[in-house]
Amino acid sequence: MSIHILIFFIFSFSFIILFFFRKLAKRIGLVDKPNERKHHVGQIPLVGGISIYTSLMIVLFAFFEITNALLLYVACSTVLIVLGALDDKYDLSFKSRLIVQAGISLAMILIGYKSLHYLGAMFNDTALVIPTYVSYIVTIFAVIGAINAFNMVDGIDGLLGGLASVTFSALGVMFYLAGNSTLATFCLLFVCAMLPYIMLNLGFPLGRRFKVFMGDAGSMFIGFTAIWLLIDASQGQEQLVIRPVTALWFIALPLMDMVCIMARRIKKGQSPFKPDREHLHHICQRIGLSPAQSLLFICFLAALMAGVGVWSELYSVPESIMFFSFVFTFAIYYSVIANIWRIIALLHKHFQFTKPSHE
Repeated sequence: MSIHILIFFIFSFSFIILFFFRKLAKRIGLVDKPNERKHHVGQIPLVGGISIYTSLMIVLFAFFEITNALLLYVACSTVLIVLGALDDKYDLSFKSRLIVQAGISLAMILIGYKSLHYLGAMFNDTALVIPTYVSYIVTIFAVIGAINAFNMVDGIDGLLGGLASVTFSALGVMFYLAGNSTLATFCLLFVCAMLPYIMLNLGFPLGRRFKVFMGDAGSMFIGFTAIWLLIDASQGQEQLVIRPVTALWFIALPLMDMVCIMARRIKKGQSPFKPDREHLHHICQRIGLSPAQSLLFICFLAALMAGVGVWSELYSVPESIMFFSFVFTFAIYYSVIANIWRIIALLHKHFQFTKPSHE
């Protein structure tokens, strides 16, 4: 089937099914209610992720070759969608979520033989391959980290969809250049399936009345899909689509935001999974940016970092340079976020003293 027809089909189906699921969500109480952290108006259906998942599953089984890898991906995704929907409805404990996410990781490793065992030449000219059982631990942390990184950034309208679109677009470009048309097409279709959600989430074109949220089901599904594809791309037995260090650049902003916020919570003696309003998107709004400006600024940063990753692959920039550049970028990010209010105060004081007179 033509790729154009596939794009039209998944976009249209995802759009239509959103309206069915949002009605169902209101009937069963699968809605997000305002509270001290959530300042939206009214009860918003949490069905964005479920509609994306449903649209993709239909397309996968109808138009893609059914393989063991595909069946495992579908099974793991289904477990996470159910877990996320239950969390959206009943607010499960973070411990139960982590246990299931660890189980998903083990399924990837033991059934799908997908693990992070090859780290490339990040530190010097010698490629690093880590021992089997160490790779299992690294993979479990990577999967749980990616799932929760995308879950944590879902804080303002359009942000999760925008950041996910950046990651999947970068991956799609690299799969296409490597000649893997199947996964390149999948990345494209994933972005197309997200577009109707992004539109309704932002109130376009039908206004705020039809607003929907992604929900934990969607954010976990997106994070899992991202790490699945990143492992496929960077750990391939026959051909590497991207080098392992490039994977860091493709999810740089969700990853940095998660690490910073968890470090800050631990420093305060709090649980790293305790919700708060200290994420990058919250900070952007507290310094005066509107939600739309915050969305554009954060997505621009994410696209810039993903673009650095693509550029490094196209021009074969040494992996060690890319790794230490990533560490340096993260250090700057952490320092700025950790001292943001001090920086704002100094800038305010400086501009207050240097403001020209109007006499």
